[in-house]
Amino acid sequence: MKQITNSVYYTGVLNPNMRVFDVIMRTEYGTSYNSYVVKGSEKNALIEAAHLSFYDGYLENIREVLDGGRVDYLVLNHCEQDHTGCIALLLEEYPDLTIVVSQAGAIYIKNITNRPDVKIQVAKDGDSISLGDKTLQFMNAPFLHWPDSMFTWLPEEKVLFSCDFLGCHFCEPRVYDTNITYDLQYWDAVKYYYDCIFGPFAPFVQKGLDKIQDLDIEFDCNSHGPILTKGGYLGRVMEKYREWSTPATRENKLIPVFYTTAYGNTERLARAIVKGIVSVLPDAEVNLYNIIEHDLAYLTGLMNESDAFLIGSPTINRDAVPPVWQLLGGIEAVNIQKRPVALFGSFGWSGEALPHIAQRLESVKATVFERQVKVTFVPTREDLAAAEEFGAEFARTI
Repeated sequence: MKQITNSVYYTGVLNPNMRVFDVIMRTEYGTSYNSYVVKGSEKNALIEAAHLSFYDGYLENIREVLDGGRVDYLVLNHCEQDHTGCIALLLEEYPDLTIVVSQAGAIYIKNITNRPDVKIQVAKDGDSISLGDKTLQFMNAPFLHWPDSMFTWLPEEKVLFSCDFLGCHFCEPRVYDTNITYDLQYWDAVKYYYDCIFGPFAPFVQKGLDKIQDLDIEFDCNSHGPILTKGGYLGRVMEKYREWSTPATRENKLIPVFYTTAYGNTERLARAIVKGIVSVLPDAEVNLYNIIEHDLAYLTGLMNESDAFLIGSPTINRDAVPPVWQLLGGIEAVNIQKRPVALFGSFGWSGEALPHIAQRLESVKATVFERQVKVTFVPTREDLAAAEEFGAEFARTI
């Protein structure tokens, strides 16, 4: 437990040994599940809960701060289970508390607690709750990074509870940004966290920054990583979020061509297709990328930033090959909608790869080019000519 201001206390727990978060994120610097108590003259509020695995230490921290006092409100700035996993147990300890969430969060929390009797108060944008001499003001912040996300502002103490926004997976045992020893590692964690969690929602990041830019924030009490301070890293982290979420200006279209090839046949098609694209869009940036020869994170970034892209795959075991699925696993489903995509590939027997890829892309509402280039084994001269024309035809649709 650490006291942050006259009324705000840190009651979070540390997880220094975590190395994978939410199945897909590396967390080589561990993480923290940040939670806070706000003590008012009349009522007390708990901001965020914690992961179920750390409930005992979390409850101990709350008891230390409240010293027998009650919890009137539990404010959940969003409902992901690293914040809410222990709520069912917390309700056994404080059965009369009211959970404050956004409208979307109200739906989620019922399914997380599985308790029909839970008291829920919906916080709309601009709503507030009085704790007596302290006020909690709520700002909806959808898709930062869940639909239910919101910020909570404590004006009397100039404290913003920004949920995952501005945070990172970085276990700093001394809690504050002013105590960070490993500076380079911290900024590595901030950038990686942004890319994985907020990169797909760049327009919403801009809106979130706009909402808080005029607040005189002394402390940003986020949900993971060090607390950010006005005299520490707060301003710089906000500047980086603004920089990273600002769309890149590009004079020419970016059209990467991703492929895998077992015996060079799909690669031959890829090279012919590139000729066709360039014949129509000579200034476009059209490069070939054999997926297994490049860093997957780099390729994922190209795919998500592109104006259009193509994917080529052979068929093995009646499917596209694993590197293709690994690439598509990084697709930004929110931003990929209506993105032009074309498919091609060589196969030996059955040729199911392209239909399976198309189905995946259509499920995230990409605009899949109706035509596909499929050849059996080695492409003929006629096949390569058709592939070149295919590339030109696709380019005319972009």
